[in-house]
Amino acid sequence: MITKLSAQDFLEKGKTIPMIDVRTPAEFEQGHIPGAINIPIFANDERAQVGTKYKRSSKDAAVLLGLELVGPKLSVFVRRAKKVAVDGEILIHCWRGGMRSGSMAWLFDTAGLKPSILVGGYKAYRKFIRKSFSQPTNLVVIGGYTGSGKTEVLHKLTDMNEQVLDLEGVANHKGSAFGALGQADQPTTEQYENDLAKIWLNFDHTKPIWTEDESRSVGSVSINDDLFEQMRKAPLLAIIIPKSERIKRLVKEYACFDIEVLKQMCKKIEKRLGGLKVKKAFDSLDQGDFATVADITLDYYDKAYGYGLDTRTTQKVYRLEIEKDEPLENAKFLVDYFKNLN
Repeated sequence: MITKLSAQDFLEKGKTIPMIDVRTPAEFEQGHIPGAINIPIFANDERAQVGTKYKRSSKDAAVLLGLELVGPKLSVFVRRAKKVAVDGEILIHCWRGGMRSGSMAWLFDTAGLKPSILVGGYKAYRKFIRKSFSQPTNLVVIGGYTGSGKTEVLHKLTDMNEQVLDLEGVANHKGSAFGALGQADQPTTEQYENDLAKIWLNFDHTKPIWTEDESRSVGSVSINDDLFEQMRKAPLLAIIIPKSERIKRLVKEYACFDIEVLKQMCKKIEKRLGGLKVKKAFDSLDQGDFATVADITLDYYDKAYGYGLDTRTTQKVYRLEIEKDEPLENAKFLVDYFKNLN
């Protein structure tokens, strides 16, 4: 018997039952439900062939071609499904919850498995998770100038069993022109939303959820509009740490990279820094004077972030002067400060 599930129920069951995405590898790569397994009915070129046949001939002709392409693979599909199924149960979805998932569910049911289908398919899932970012929540945003150790503060908050949405960690990017250094490849914006939603849906939204102050873009990916709006309305705790402390952190984080790579990163913001400052940064890199390079780049980033703070009109901003870059102590301080705000 084939069961039909809503997006919410599908995700809930997906915590313990394998989710099979039967779309093409290209569709899966563009964006998929986190944790889903791709068992594509069609390869990328096969789906293109079926689509062309549908447009140029007829639906019946396209179906026949599809059967010819899929027929030899049926036993492979069943073996793979039985290998991952839990007590015979398996979850299936395609793009719209139509022919592809229905056909695969029929096959698995015939083979003795207990399949469930996502009504509306991946499209319904996307609608559900995007809507979830607008639900009432209790976000707390940590701000501060570049080099303030905000990401490490978030990690300490996680260690303290606080709820944390690490926007940069999920994006594989640290947010600045230097943010891609040492990071894995970034996901697509679609996959970024999916990955964030997996975390978001498991939060208790009556309790504080800590995140870092970000612009709308984190490297090449963009923050969901509803989530970004929630961030702009949430209280912002801006930790103001002396520049000397921040320079030390930047040297520690970036001096390990190849000098030519660091020069390329400086070149990216040449228009903002100015030619003379970039030349000075290059000379300093050649001399191994990483502190001067950090100082030069902070001149730009501090002005930009300071202007951004000053122009926040819909957000409560709390500027918190902190003397030392001590992530654990600063995390404890922020938790206590926020408690006292309420």
